[in-house]
Amino acid sequence: MTTLAADALRTFEIGEIQEYPVVAADIIFAHAAVGLVDASGHARPLVGGDRFVGFAEKRCDNSAGAAAAKGIRVMDAGKVVLSVAGAVITDVRQPVYATDDDTFVFSPVGGSFVGFVSRFISAGVVLVDFDVSRMHDPWRDYSVRETISADKTLDAEDSGKLFWVDTDAQVVTLPAVATGLDGCVLVNGGAFGTVAVTVSPNAADMILGPNITGADNKDLINTKATARRGDFAILGGNDADGYSVQRLRGTWAREA
Repeated sequence: MTTLAADALRTFEIGEIQEYPVVAADIIFAHAAVGLVDASGHARPLVGGDRFVGFAEKRCDNSAGAAAAKGIRVMDAGKVVLSVAGAVITDVRQPVYATDDDTFVFSPVGGSFVGFVSRFISAGVVLVDFDVSRMHDPWRDYSVRETISADKTLDAEDSGKLFWVDTDAQVVTLPAVATGLDGCVLVNGGAFGTVAVTVSPNAADMILGPNITGADNKDLINTKATARRGDFAILGGNDADGYSVQRLRGTWAREA
């Protein structure tokens, strides 16, 4: 090991600005959400599923250039006012996702995590706190995500998926335990008090969980009156009795 014998000359970056090489033949406009292409590491106007790296400080026109001919400077931490579809006053601290460089939503399906709502401003407009280095998608462990907008019956191929339930009065039916569904997560995507999530077991199965009295053929319901966007139930492995609930957020009750 060799220690310094003289002053070291190092380059430091101060603040919340980063710079990335841009893809060929494209323009990133000022304040666009910027994503990285996994295969190349080049920056581009964000496409849903990219790794979000910040908001463009100013326009970068590489429409006539090769890949990496120009670099884009991005702000990678701070607070930004965004139009987020369906945002209401009860959405403070909800995670926000981008589906392109200027479209922001609450659904994690097909989007890139940006940050969390810091403050409500007006209907559909919120202040979003973002920090690329320190904030993480709360659903990052679920790479396969689907939206449920109508009654749906799950099967073994739905193991490990995240389901975003965005429509009231729909029923998610679980297969018989012998079928082999081995865990998934159901998330309420509705604004406060607008969507009830109903999980229905097979007639011969129970849903077992915290303070849930086991009984065959009884639904597990996220109570609509107090349901909050982001309430969830994580269903774990199963046994002869039925499915087990590993984690819950929000108010859930067994069907009477």
